[in-house]
Amino acid sequence: MSCFVRKETLRRLMQPRLVVSAHCDLPCGIYDPAQARIEAESVKAICEKYQGNEDPVFRTRALLIKEQRSELVKHHLWVLWTDYFKPPHFEKYPELHQLFNEATKLAGATGSKGSVDPGEAQKLLDKIAEIDKIFWETKQA
Repeated sequence: MSCFVRKETLRRLMQPRLVVSAHCDLPCGIYDPAQARIEAESVKAICEKYQGNEDPVFRTRALLIKEQRSELVKHHLWVLWTDYFKPPHFEKYPELHQLFNEATKLAGATGSKGSVDPGEAQKLLDKIAEIDKIFWETKQA
């Protein structure tokens, strides 16, 4: 009998005193399209500076930095696409996959990474703004 009493006492002691629950997992509070937007704004600013400067050394440095920033845009978009957005989001916003595909292409070699046209960089910013709008709508739910 004493063995049974000890097991019951141990079970009561080990039982959690507080039970918590959350409506989402960790990504809800840590992701934000602002990271991609800030890098895309850098890309656009670099394109504008590139256009206004004929110095070949400056232009080379600008291209290198612009390509790095474009890669960061893609990284931040991919993290949102793959880690934050879940199947229910894609069901409610079926255009999300297309938006992310277009945005990452605009940040890639066929977009701002492969161009020094500030207009291409603005297209990227516009696409990120569309993703940002949906992102904040999902945060309200």
